[in-house]
Amino acid sequence: MIYRILHLVILFVTLGFSQQKNPETILDDVKKEFEKIEDYQVDVKIKVDVEFLKMPEREATIFYKKPDKFHIDSENFALLPKSGLNSSPLGFLNYDYKAYYIREDTINGSITSVIKVIPLEISADVILSTLWVDTQRNIILKVESTRKPQGTFFINMDYIKTKQGFWLPSSMIFSFTVDRSLYPGKLNKDKDSELSKAKQDSDEKETGYVYLTYLNYKVNIGLSDELFEDKNGQK
Repeated sequence: MIYRILHLVILFVTLGFSQQKNPETILDDVKKEFEKIEDYQVDVKIKVDVEFLKMPEREATIFYKKPDKFHIDSENFALLPKSGLNSSPLGFLNYDYKAYYIREDTINGSITSVIKVIPLEISADVILSTLWVDTQRNIILKVESTRKPQGTFFINMDYIKTKQGFWLPSSMIFSFTVDRSLYPGKLNKDKDSELSKAKQDSDEKETGYVYLTYLNYKVNIGLSDELFEDKNGQK
């Protein structure tokens, strides 16, 4: 009798732990939390740090509207995939996928659940993503993602709580690999960008960093769909 009771206790504890660590539930909670946001507008300061590149800090304004409209008002940044500027977690979860709980980890004092996400759709440009999820606030603190054709990049995020009570990024560090051979001259035709002559004969692969600082969030302000239309009037 004692053995059977002990077995049931262990079973219930195991089931409870599994439910708490269910990766599908964790990611669904992240999506549900972000879906409370209808739209937002935010100013962002952008600092690009690539060893062979000199580029001044830039500023941009980012616009988002539910469910997946995204617009950047700034000069073009060829080095940075749009997924890096888009702070929406739905960008990593907007396809059919299989999720796996890996382990528990701590980031800056916050306990996170580490989850690997593998797309089930052949057309998805994501090969594999690893997400560090703060399950207390239902936000993603860190991302490692391998995409076609950009390769693997990493994102680390800090958050701020807006006046409306939403947790949105206050800063983001985006790291990625740059192929120097693709930029033999002026990068992106930017007159302020130039290659360092002393580094032209070094290795072609460089690790680049982009530092983003988000300021002046305006949330749920009723952004117009026209803002997200291209020059041809298509969304």
